[in-house]
Amino acid sequence: MMPTPNEAVNKSPGIYDDLHQDLKTTEVPLFYVTDRVPERDDKGNLQYGYGRSPSLAFGTTVINMGADMSWEELLNESRTNKRSNEVPMHRISINEIVRGPNAPIPYTEVDGKIVEDPEYLARRQASAEKFREAVVEWLDKTPRKEVFIFVHGFHNSFDDAAFTMAELWHFLGRYGVPIVYTWPAGHPGIFGYTYDRESSEFTVYHLRQLIEFIASFPEVEKLNVIGHSRGTDVVVNSLRELTIKVRAVGNDPKKELKLHNVVLAAPDLDAQVAGQRIIGDYLAWSADRFTVYASPEDNAIGWSRKLFDSPSGRIGNLEIDKMTPETRAQMENGNANLAVINFFPTSDNPITGKDGFGHSYFRNAPTVSSDLIILLREDADPGSPERPLESLGAKFWRVPAGYPNFD
Repeated sequence: MMPTPNEAVNKSPGIYDDLHQDLKTTEVPLFYVTDRVPERDDKGNLQYGYGRSPSLAFGTTVINMGADMSWEELLNESRTNKRSNEVPMHRISINEIVRGPNAPIPYTEVDGKIVEDPEYLARRQASAEKFREAVVEWLDKTPRKEVFIFVHGFHNSFDDAAFTMAELWHFLGRYGVPIVYTWPAGHPGIFGYTYDRESSEFTVYHLRQLIEFIASFPEVEKLNVIGHSRGTDVVVNSLRELTIKVRAVGNDPKKELKLHNVVLAAPDLDAQVAGQRIIGDYLAWSADRFTVYASPEDNAIGWSRKLFDSPSGRIGNLEIDKMTPETRAQMENGNANLAVINFFPTSDNPITGKDGFGHSYFRNAPTVSSDLIILLREDADPGSPERPLESLGAKFWRVPAGYPNFD
């Protein structure tokens, strides 16, 4: 399990008081949505590889936290930064509930309009309804009618993504509906990055479809989307296409898509491209909050910058003094609820989890994970008493050592 966020250390486990009894367990149930090709292991059990599937599957997976621990023992280990026991994680099960039709759906042109095949549309609607029924059943167990979608990054397996979602959701207090969106990453060998990069482009259509589905469910009040690494590109492109579509018919994407939080953690995005997408295409104005976590010491992003020779760097390394005057002025004067949170790892503000590249600090640095948890759970502004970040100007903030506890 990820290191305990500072905000949870020695904290009363009161956030779990109102938790549905079914969720007070070391077994963490999650929904998953994937366009990975299904496979079978040596024992015939379902698993997902890195192949690209033209259809989108929805199901449940159960992650065990702490092996033979009791619920009370897990809570104790979740409230200390000096654990007496390791908290191993492993996947117990995968259950695919429904699979939609292959995409793209066949269509014809009639009088200059696209008409999709009605049989395929009916199949897609039937699969979406099964998905909705499962989500609504879960919403009945939680007082907050929110959905959290986590989109992983490069070289992540199905299990990698599920473990991260399970950890984050556990420290959030296990409220809302947790969904891990896992795309066809994890190709081995020298071509792994190039394959995964193109898989991240392949999956945009499917994530866009998922977000549209969830936003259409009347029972869902808010949607939170968290992307990491290459997964941030998937998030940005999917939401960009959706917001353009919604605005084209005169509607407000913030309301229609129910976007509450959009979080880009360690984004593997060219700074110039991201500027056009996030600011130029008004993406930051399409959510109640749009938050970017960036670290100049993120070596994986530094490697990506060299590989692509990014003229203005990558968003994942973004610092206020590296911004152009024009972009800085746009951020300062724009009315979007946009924030860039900088993390500078030091001996008194370390990454304590296993993270050789300094790329997963959003979960491995207890100060940063604390801010992410407070953002999602408390809906607090940066610089507020709940989120005592240091202001750097132009909507940039710094995570200080010891955050958020300075005793």
